[in-house]
Amino acid sequence: MAQISPYYLQIGATVGMLVMALLAIFIRMKASHRPVTIRKILIPPLGMSTGFLMFVVPATHVPLLWAFFAFLVGWFLFSYPLIRSTRFERVGEEIFATRSRSFAFILLGLLAVRLILHEVIQRYVSIPQTGGLFFLLAFGMIVRWRVYMYKHYKEVLVAEH
Repeated sequence: MAQISPYYLQIGATVGMLVMALLAIFIRMKASHRPVTIRKILIPPLGMSTGFLMFVVPATHVPLLWAFFAFLVGWFLFSYPLIRSTRFERVGEEIFATRSRSFAFILLGLLAVRLILHEVIQRYVSIPQTGGLFFLLAFGMIVRWRVYMYKHYKEVLVAEH
């Protein structure tokens, strides 16, 4: 089996993250034209949870404390800007996410911070372990953001009925 150079893996991962960030911005902007539902709030973290299957591969294993810390960094630090930029409003009987002009910049800023952190962390652990740690960071970020969205959605739903 042919080996892929870590240099090319890094370039591929960086390009992949840029494409995903741009895709997220595009999807979020289009989503503001459609009503929000509980299903649309909860499905992304559920779908993302399948990523835990990566830890079946021994090369991705990291110490439990590192995994916990990565999750907490996502939960407390990376989710905060997303939470601050997410608001809902009722239009008739439906609830919509209000457009935030800062959302695209927040996503790009989070991406830049992740890239810098990725470079630092990759010096100390393998590429698969780095990927695992950043998955946990992203999962912590998404779960907290979506929990906030769910609570805020319920508040808006109840507030005007």
